[in-house]
Amino acid sequence: MDPASQDINLNSPNKGLLSDTMTDVPVDTGTARTSIPEGLTEAEEEELRSELTKVEEEIVTLRQVLAAKERHCGELKRKLGLTPLDGLKQNLSKSWHDVQVSNAYVKTSEKLGEWNEKVTQSDLYKKTQETLSQAGQKTSAALSNVGSAISRKLGDMRNSATFKSFEDRVGTIKSKVVGGRENGSDNLPSPTGSSDKPLQDHPPF
Repeated sequence: MDPASQDINLNSPNKGLLSDTMTDVPVDTGTARTSIPEGLTEAEEEELRSELTKVEEEIVTLRQVLAAKERHCGELKRKLGLTPLDGLKQNLSKSWHDVQVSNAYVKTSEKLGEWNEKVTQSDLYKKTQETLSQAGQKTSAALSNVGSAISRKLGDMRNSATFKSFEDRVGTIKSKVVGGRENGSDNLPSPTGSSDKPLQDHPPF
């Protein structure tokens, strides 16, 4: 039987060893050149490859320089006591300033100003303002009338006989309480209503 057609036995003591028929298989070492693209000569390809290698090396160098500059910038900020929040505020402020001076922002502001002027000068806007002004005046007048009516009603209540009678009773009670406190507890009104007569002694047994 042909050795190349035999199944590989994993339990064989010769596992892991290449067969003699495998030694003639070519191995790609990665050194094979690709075909030249159409429209390019071999000299032009070599020149482009050389330039590509040079650009890639420059990119690596620039990345290293950028990393070194970022580290140096971080050290300077740390020595100055600047925090990442300060940097964020500065970036936001600069970004907002860039937006304000941009052509799009200036044009938009001008356009909004023109629209605002057109709206404020329109008949609909003027009529709306007049309507709101009249409504405000009517509301103020209504509130004023309500306040006047309430004040007048309170005045009528104070002048009524019922209110005066109630006020007199409150004044009488207040004068009795205050007078009793000033003259002592002996002169307070008796619960039985006989404050002018002395209390009788109990008869002897």
